[in-house]
Amino acid sequence: MSALSKRPDQRAPLSRERVLRAAVAVADARGVGSLTIRSLAHELGVKPMSVYHYVANKDEILDGIVDLVFGEIELPSTDGDWRSQIRRRAISARRVLSRHPWAIGLMESRTSPGPATLKHHDAFIGTLRQAGFSVEMTAHAYALLDSYVYGFALQEASLPFNDAKTGTEVAEEAPRASADEYPYLFEMATEFILQPGYDFGSEFEVGLTVILDALTRSIPATATDSA
Repeated sequence: MSALSKRPDQRAPLSRERVLRAAVAVADARGVGSLTIRSLAHELGVKPMSVYHYVANKDEILDGIVDLVFGEIELPSTDGDWRSQIRRRAISARRVLSRHPWAIGLMESRTSPGPATLKHHDAFIGTLRQAGFSVEMTAHAYALLDSYVYGFALQEASLPFNDAKTGTEVAEEAPRASADEYPYLFEMATEFILQPGYDFGSEFEVGLTVILDALTRSIPATATDSA
């Protein structure tokens, strides 16, 4: 609900946090491209000059809302099984990015990361280091896992599905592929994708398990024994 739908006496006092949360609401509703000082002021029900008191420009707004998104992702912990912690973090990141798909391309692009962003990265790296990964392998694992999470989230956001239409329904409406012309595509579509209960989202944890299995094999035996 826009701030304009509330009476003036119902509005919370203007603050930096309220400005940034309103910016997230604008981006969620209309995309980050629609986010301007003017659209933000309209969402807040104030004049544009009031917004400048809390954020200097759009770059500062983007830095702030990316930090808010990072703050929504569950932090992994160095306590307990590292695979469970990294899996939980990856699933949480995918869930958060499904709520804020505009953030996918911004998460690693900001040059002035905020405290939630830095805390998140430090916890992620710390979990891998405590699991026994070398510094170099931690960097590789970090890049691999984030590439997978962001890539899957981007693909998922681009699919022609919505709450009312499943992947199976979309596939059934698409032009039929000939078994003679495209035998492997036809096989996968008919024997797997078009089967009852298929959900593209379930592919996420399958791929995540494959990655975690491969990463586990890269931990030195001495580190595993010590753990």
